[in-house]
Amino acid sequence: MTNTDVNTSGWAGWGVFAAVVLIVGGTIDAFHGLQALIGPDTAYFLGQEALFSIDIQSWGWWHLIIGAALILVGIFLLMGAKWARITAIVLVAINAIGQLSLISVQPWLSLALLAIDVVVIYALTVHGREIDAKRA
Repeated sequence: MTNTDVNTSGWAGWGVFAAVVLIVGGTIDAFHGLQALIGPDTAYFLGQEALFSIDIQSWGWWHLIIGAALILVGIFLLMGAKWARITAIVLVAINAIGQLSLISVQPWLSLALLAIDVVVIYALTVHGREIDAKRA
């Protein structure tokens, strides 16, 4: 498929936006995971009413691993790997579900990250052909 077969719009540039957001979001997740694993204060993560009952160590490892995966997929998405787009959609959806574990402790941050996750999923799914056509 060539550039003339698909009408590209401004959304084609959102593939780069999605990749950068994946890298930044993955870094934030990885830092949250590290903070939960080595930090002395776990009350920050527990709150009064947790949505999910998860061990802090498990929660930390979850966010460290998903954060590292988001960073790697974001880098490959910037490099133009087509498989990275599908992988990014799956990881962002999993990350959005994972952000629900913090919604009782950090509601505004969790809602903001959920909104960004939705925009990234939209950009990569609905306008994925435009992103691929622009790179071709």
